[in-house]
Amino acid sequence: MSLILYYHPLASFCWKPLIALYENQTSFTPKLVDLGDENSRNAFFKVWPIGEFPVLEDSRKDSKTNKIIPQSATIIEYLNLHYSGSSKMIPADLELAFETRHWDGFYDDYLHAPMQAIVGDCIRPADKRDPMGTDEFHQTIRTSYDILEKRMTGRTWAVGDTFTMADCSAAPALFYADKVEPLGSKYPSLSSYLARLKQRPSFARVLEEAKPYFHMFPYKK
Repeated sequence: MSLILYYHPLASFCWKPLIALYENQTSFTPKLVDLGDENSRNAFFKVWPIGEFPVLEDSRKDSKTNKIIPQSATIIEYLNLHYSGSSKMIPADLELAFETRHWDGFYDDYLHAPMQAIVGDCIRPADKRDPMGTDEFHQTIRTSYDILEKRMTGRTWAVGDTFTMADCSAAPALFYADKVEPLGSKYPSLSSYLARLKQRPSFARVLEEAKPYFHMFPYKK
């Protein structure tokens, strides 16, 4: 058995499977992809021609061909199915499993994606930027904060009483969203949740590994 994760330490969606891997101390080989380097880029595109990371490669002994699993949530689902450890990223209870996938998708679609759109807009040439679209993405984040503040009041983790895939999703989404649309004092429950996530050893490790690359984060308010 050999797992390879193609990723970049600064890429927010790569943090999701990294957190899940570290939660269960799953053995894997990290393969840093530098899309600005021709050799690294070409090697990665041979594995996954779409060219987006994270991507997990699994060379299982009982399979004649390596499995290629793209997309952060799908990777975590795969790990939960084939390399499940003591921390279950998807609860066995069907209702909790549904909630986990629901809130995982919420963080991805209504916090993570608009944050990335805002950051992406800021690196465009000035005459290609979309101020109206960016304003709408900021509003989506603020509306999501309102929903999540109510959701997290009285809660420790996103779903149930344990750390799940939804928390793996929340960690990068909240961390970077706070950079482009600061939480401030308006969202005490959500701010406390983000603080707990930062203290979680698996996420703290991801943040520590990303530190050398934080200067590359392009958004400047």
